[in-house]
Amino acid sequence: MSTNTPRLQARYHESIRSALKEQFGYTNPHQIPELQKISLNMGVGAATGDKKVLDLAIDAMTQITGQKPVTTLARKSVAGFRLREGMPIGCMVTLRRQMMYEFLDRLVSVVLPRVRDFRGISRTAFDGNGNYTLGLTEQLVFPELNPDKFTRPQGMNISFVTSAKTNDEARALLAEFRMPFKAAKEKAGAA
Repeated sequence: MSTNTPRLQARYHESIRSALKEQFGYTNPHQIPELQKISLNMGVGAATGDKKVLDLAIDAMTQITGQKPVTTLARKSVAGFRLREGMPIGCMVTLRRQMMYEFLDRLVSVVLPRVRDFRGISRTAFDGNGNYTLGLTEQLVFPELNPDKFTRPQGMNISFVTSAKTNDEARALLAEFRMPFKAAKEKAGAA
């Protein structure tokens, strides 16, 4: 590995792969799950009335990820929300390779501990195919953002796409990256 390899990427290649191979008994090195990408999505419903709100969200996403987000457009018109098909209503970024590992490192070690009343993230937010989605209600937990500029609270969804085939494999992979999952609940009446 080169000298500028993110530490979580180095840890994945040095210890996490071997730990997962031992835990699940993989015979082929290509069976070992890996993190493929992290997608951040910010839906900005208030953008239908004020374009500046979406510009602020795009600026915040750029500062958080270090990459310019793509504007997402409405697929359908909904009269009750004053929404027309093709209107910009959010933004998203997909992180891969080094940027992905650097973002994950900041998320686990800096951002999640800053969440108010944080008790761990849900163990069950997997989709059945080894992908995990986490929701944040406030973007100001990211230290890059200036609270004076971003006064409006804005949430986001963060999706972790893995090559794992099952939720248990993906949970083990993310736990090895030190994702702070809530403690597993004991089954009632277990012998």
